[in-house]
Amino acid sequence: MLATMENLALLDLSDDLASMILESAEAERYRVCLSQMTNSLQTQQRVERLAKIKEQYDEVQRFGRYHPDYKEVNRLARQYKREVDMDEHVAAFRQAEMDLQSLLDEISFILAGAVSENIKVPTGNPFFETKSACSTGGCGSGGGCGCSA
Repeated sequence: MLATMENLALLDLSDDLASMILESAEAERYRVCLSQMTNSLQTQQRVERLAKIKEQYDEVQRFGRYHPDYKEVNRLARQYKREVDMDEHVAAFRQAEMDLQSLLDEISFILAGAVSENIKVPTGNPFFETKSACSTGGCGSGGGCGCSA
């Protein structure tokens, strides 16, 4: 019975944490940027154009440079990708996405560290990789996992 009450308390606390994350400035900015990106007609036209050229690009890549449209499709794919990447709404969304991911990574490290310093938390963020127990030699593999132990 005690374990059940503790489990319920942990579930309540995890719900509180999830609510705090959803109410964070990072999550709000993410939602705003996502909405701006999806509601911008110009941005969506760029994304759709890139999607269409990607289909052609995939077809051309099957034959490589022997395909008659190889150079033109490659040029257009790079051009359209650059246009999407440089779009203000796409750039703002990607930054907001990275900021929210950084918040989630930081929370993961705090939670893992509260349980044990030996818990590894995988992230794509190199800033946090130095904080993991793995990179400090805690993995016990002698560097077999890719760390610098």
